[in-house]
Amino acid sequence: MHNALESRIAAQITPALEELGFDLVRVAVLGRETPTIQIMADRHDGALIAVDDCEQISHVVGAILDVDDPIPGAWTLEVSSAGIDRPLTRAKDWARFAGHMVRAELDTPIDGRKRFAGVIIGVKDDAAIIRLENDQDAVLPLTEVRKARLVLTDALIEATAAPEGDGDAATAPRRVPKLNPVKPGKGSKPGRKVQ
Repeated sequence: MHNALESRIAAQITPALEELGFDLVRVAVLGRETPTIQIMADRHDGALIAVDDCEQISHVVGAILDVDDPIPGAWTLEVSSAGIDRPLTRAKDWARFAGHMVRAELDTPIDGRKRFAGVIIGVKDDAAIIRLENDQDAVLPLTEVRKARLVLTDALIEATAAPEGDGDAATAPRRVPKLNPVKPGKGSKPGRKVQ
């Protein structure tokens, strides 16, 4: 969720990003004296974001923010891809990554609980549905999700891997070590059930 300043920046830059072929994933403003504006983006076509893409976004967003000036004084701009273990900020993120593990924190507790971990089932009626370790489903209203992030697993790495190159060593996929994440939801109460 964005605060008021982050929402204002998002509204200012989203049309330009979309025109360039990118989706805004998240805006974060960090720090006080010389704040850093972090912009996280995806390509419309689903391809991985390259350094050239980040540079292009940086030039366009920097120009917009210089004119609109949402932050008085000096600030720093950081542009990046969402990464593999990305935050989930939009309903389409939850739908896209169905079948993968997630950790989420809510603003308002459900049955006395704010933190959830499990496998994403999908999205229904503006709520994310995740399957907890005890095989119960939790329904998390998207308006209440403070933060949610994918858990880095072998399956996620494989699902988001770049297409293989032409076989030479420079473009060959790099070897990734096996990961053994802790099972989600251990010792926790289930969330609200899907009806």
